[in-house]
Amino acid sequence: MDTALFTETRRKVLESCSKVILGKDDIILHVLECFLCSGHILLEDVPGTGKTMLLRSFARSIGGDFRRIQFTPDLLPSDLTGINFYNMKEQEFEFRPGPLFTEIILADEINRATPRTQAAMLEAMEERQVSIDGVTYQMKEPFMVMATENPLESYGTFALPEAQIDRFFMRLRMGYMSYEEEKNVIARKPVAEIVNELQPVLDKKTIALLKKQVREVTVSDAVCNYMMDIITASRRDPALPGISTRGGIALYAACQAHAALNGRDYVIPEDVRDLAVPVLAHRIGGSAMSMDNSIARVQTLLENVKVPLEAL
Repeated sequence: MDTALFTETRRKVLESCSKVILGKDDIILHVLECFLCSGHILLEDVPGTGKTMLLRSFARSIGGDFRRIQFTPDLLPSDLTGINFYNMKEQEFEFRPGPLFTEIILADEINRATPRTQAAMLEAMEERQVSIDGVTYQMKEPFMVMATENPLESYGTFALPEAQIDRFFMRLRMGYMSYEEEKNVIARKPVAEIVNELQPVLDKKTIALLKKQVREVTVSDAVCNYMMDIITASRRDPALPGISTRGGIALYAACQAHAALNGRDYVIPEDVRDLAVPVLAHRIGGSAMSMDNSIARVQTLLENVKVPLEAL
């Protein structure tokens, strides 16, 4: 594999997105890792921290077709997937695809939609296809859902079902910027203008090559066993759901992407520790557990599971 290609991609994407989002290189890197693994992002934080602009700037940086869907309680599943309508001129039904049929989807405030509408996204997120009236339609490639969620305001919202939460590759939190970074942001020109000025730094051919080569990153038995020890330890409390097999697959793939973007063709235990929280925290403890508590539980697992050492 070409590690230089990955490090150059990291540099270009960080440089592009950092024109919009200051001081959040780690979050931008996680979004890129998720994209290379064909995963989906759940960005959960208080309003006004730049969630939507982060996802919009990333979409423009990779040159993907982009659509933003504002989730509301009156949004219907057909508003996402599309409908079969009767063409009077042709005297037959035609399929009119919905906004879900694009490459990069920004599902803004996803928890404001009803469970029925949320469930309409499950097949698309997992199988990359949508079934309508007995006919299956394939999604575009690459396909990525980047959803935002407001954890503070519960009025008029519907908690995401655990089956859908588990389909998100990572759950991230933006947090506030530093004093100087925020000062620069409030004094600069409108952020929408900056986003519109961004140019793609990747093409479709490069994206396909990166996604293919990222699977070639080596994961030793010792590091794989370390991942399994963490996953197994999460299932020891029968009162709380543990990490699913899908979660283990996601952690394995995320570590490969993380290693590649850091210029390595092999995974080390530090990669696992860096990615355990964003990849595993939302899969542990169920929907009733708060984000802070789920993060604390994963951190406890990391403290209690023995880290493999390099053989002499």
